[in-house]
Amino acid sequence: MKVINARGVNDALRKGVKLFSLRAGFREQDSRNGPTLEAIGPVVTVYQRPWERVLLYPGRDANPFFHLVEAIWMMAGSNDLEQLTYFNSGMSKFSDDGETLNGAYGYRWFQHFDRLGAIDRPEYDQVEKVIEVLQKDPESRRAVLQMWDARSDLDSSSKDIPCNTNIYFKIRDQKLQMTVCNRSNDMIWGAYGANAVHMSVLQEYIAKALNVEMGEYYQFSDSFHVYLTPQWSELMNSNLDPIDYPQQQVPVVTDASTFIEECKHFIAHRPTFDWWHLNRPYQYTNPIFTEVLYPMVMAYACHKDREYALAHNCVQEIKAADWQKACDVWIRKRQINYEIRNAK
Repeated sequence: MKVINARGVNDALRKGVKLFSLRAGFREQDSRNGPTLEAIGPVVTVYQRPWERVLLYPGRDANPFFHLVEAIWMMAGSNDLEQLTYFNSGMSKFSDDGETLNGAYGYRWFQHFDRLGAIDRPEYDQVEKVIEVLQKDPESRRAVLQMWDARSDLDSSSKDIPCNTNIYFKIRDQKLQMTVCNRSNDMIWGAYGANAVHMSVLQEYIAKALNVEMGEYYQFSDSFHVYLTPQWSELMNSNLDPIDYPQQQVPVVTDASTFIEECKHFIAHRPTFDWWHLNRPYQYTNPIFTEVLYPMVMAYACHKDREYALAHNCVQEIKAADWQKACDVWIRKRQINYEIRNAK
């Protein structure tokens, strides 16, 4: 088993690419999505600063708009596909019915499991229960959040089976530690992409609800792999020197008592440019919505309309330096590609 000790997600990506660039330690392994390089044995990534969650390497070309919106979508407990395809149309290929996602993590955290397995009982909010367990006993080792459901997932034909299967939480030295277990982890798009954002936001919320700091985030990946695609080759040849992570950040969770309801409000409406203008009077208590998500969504809407001057103006309104930097790079690359395709 290998351990990657990382400051944040950018450090993890840099060290993960180095791991697969070695001549030993992995095998070529076929999968239903094509050939992979798979690490021999599980890989554990230890994030010392899980709040440094925004990918900033241009060669990775991560979609920051999708990453943050999907994290909020999870915290809203949703499994609605349409709320994500506005930001990433590719999500539709994982839906069985064209309307929902079977393995949606947030839905499984808050709604999927019924109480004691009885049909007539309401959904079981696992996140609320984890918080209650640790409030009653901060030394508890029983705060386990489940995403894998053997009844519906084992030998399932669904296009969307949870890769992350369960999460352990414990408080040590007045900090909330989190261990995420993953059965099959693509390093580029999963582990050091979307997962680093989603899971750290969940950790931040629970830590805030418990009035403790965020501690280490451990990611246990059983099948840790990369797909042999042009994107992998491009990343291998890109500049992955250590970077200085921006210090001007906006916490995702400021008020835990209102955060979940505000996530639901954000997700309940189709996030278009016009919608944000019409609904701006809504009084959010968590600044992440007004200071980061508002301008991010408006910038993305302007990009979709090819109004790049307006998009850049919106990006400049993003108060968090990490998200602003990532959005600026992503928008500028799309603008250049668009102008090249439409050059006369």
